[in-house]
Amino acid sequence: MSLVNETLALARARKLDATPLLEAAGIARATLATPGARVSAAQYGALWTVIARALDDEFFGQDSHAMKSGSFVAMTHAALGARTGRRALQRAVDFMRLVLDDLAAHIDIDETRVRITFAHRDGTPTPTMFAYATWFILVYGLVCWLVGRRIPLATARFRCAAPAAVEEYRLMFCDDMAFGQETSYVDLSPAFLDLPVIQTPDSARTFLRNAPGNFVVKYRNPGSFAARVRRTLRALPVAAWPDADTIAHRLNVAPATLRRRLKHEGHSCQSIKDELRRDLAIAALQDGRRSVADVAAAVGFAEPSAFHRAFRKWTGMRPADYRLARQRETAQ
Repeated sequence: MSLVNETLALARARKLDATPLLEAAGIARATLATPGARVSAAQYGALWTVIARALDDEFFGQDSHAMKSGSFVAMTHAALGARTGRRALQRAVDFMRLVLDDLAAHIDIDETRVRITFAHRDGTPTPTMFAYATWFILVYGLVCWLVGRRIPLATARFRCAAPAAVEEYRLMFCDDMAFGQETSYVDLSPAFLDLPVIQTPDSARTFLRNAPGNFVVKYRNPGSFAARVRRTLRALPVAAWPDADTIAHRLNVAPATLRRRLKHEGHSCQSIKDELRRDLAIAALQDGRRSVADVAAAVGFAEPSAFHRAFRKWTGMRPADYRLARQRETAQ
């Protein structure tokens, strides 16, 4: 929800009414005041797209020069003509330099990494983490799609202060992130440089129907230990979720290593289980055919009363009130 609120803050700063934006994305307004609440990747992607269209700025007003609607389509076609990942990345970076005035980047390549270093125009404030992330998602997501795979990220450094949603950004970028640095840059694995661009004008037509909102979170960091634990749990019924030691065994790491790595990422096995229960419960409550008691049982609560207490802690609302608020907003 912190990322949702960051996105909405940019819209409100430019005099947009949040209500129709949320309705278009299918996000319940009642959840905005609850930091622990979450939305689906599809909902966040839809919110991203509808705000960009409403502002006629695919960079959300974060640069003194608007990135007019249609810019991403033009960048896609420019990069589509490249033959390799190296050339596609260069074309995308060059394109962003043409359309933005305040934030730019250049590429430095050696045998061990591809470094994208950011620079901002003299006299302008240091970009926020959301601005860096917006730029990066547009370029990185496009290049990943062009070569048909997620490009591993090794390191990320930023001049800005650490954002409130730092754990979400670690999932978006990589574990090795630091803030308040002298220089802002991201290091990518160089293996993609010589990969061929496998996309075509035909595949681009489908891709561009919902881009870039369709990959805002698609290329998140799957190698993080938190992501690996989530995948392990999602493959099992809630009632069969194993303990931390068993999860570590399934991931082929020592239990102490798993605990240490998760702590570094801002998580624990229990916190991940709680987050998944919350996400599953929120999704299930949007299905009006299931009773609250059924939802409670499905997400691992033996007693509905315990589920009520947990859900109120997660969202600030009772399950029935959340469902009612969601149904009212959907009906409007």
